[in-house]
Amino acid sequence: MNFLTLFAKSGLIGAHRGARSLAPENTLKALRLGEGRGDFIEIDVQLSRDRVVVLMHDDTLERTTNVANIAAFKKRKPYNVCDFSYEELLKLECEEGEKIPTLEATLVFVKEKRLYLNIELKDISAYFDDELFVSLVLELVQKYEVEDRVLLSSFRHDYLRLIKAKMPQIPTAALVEGAHPQNLFTYLQELQVEVYNLDDLLVDRQTVKMLRDKGFFVGVYTINSARRRDELFAMGVNAIFTDTLYKENKS
Repeated sequence: MNFLTLFAKSGLIGAHRGARSLAPENTLKALRLGEGRGDFIEIDVQLSRDRVVVLMHDDTLERTTNVANIAAFKKRKPYNVCDFSYEELLKLECEEGEKIPTLEATLVFVKEKRLYLNIELKDISAYFDDELFVSLVLELVQKYEVEDRVLLSSFRHDYLRLIKAKMPQIPTAALVEGAHPQNLFTYLQELQVEVYNLDDLLVDRQTVKMLRDKGFFVGVYTINSARRRDELFAMGVNAIFTDTLYKENKS
């Protein structure tokens, strides 16, 4: 079963940034705890200064690591991820002693456990060339032969165009918040995405029905209310991204 076959099912649970209510977000511990608690796991990736693909949501390191407590880094504010080499990132700890993982280590884990992974490419276009970033991510996906186990998503839709130009067999998802793109269906067709992941504030029954009728899968973030989860699934939404509404661990 590939990722799109999975998404054709209903009532899917995506563990947002791993099982982040149980472990530090975007860490291997969060992925380990997310196994069996979701149908797939969502992570965020960006680049270190020396172009290592690492898991990190924020542009800066302060919220999720102990960077502000490291004397050697005191003058490195605002602690942008892109200003730190991977060797420097290894000196940091997330909560509970977890290190910042690489995408490479994550894909090793995904392949071993046969998990499904939604990789969000953070918008780092202000710091790195689009083609460079996309190529580095795709090289790792190809290296570990997990093309059938990943969904690549981004708010920067130029990344999605590049992915389809380089590896059209990998499914992609357009991420949006605030407002739908103009001429939504034409736009999504032009992007060649299979999935539309949208902010809960944008969701309504009519839009979901039209998207599903047009052949797009629909994911909604970030849903931590069981009542809202059930409403969305009743509308025909394929998947939700959640911090808390995990399934019972199967292991």
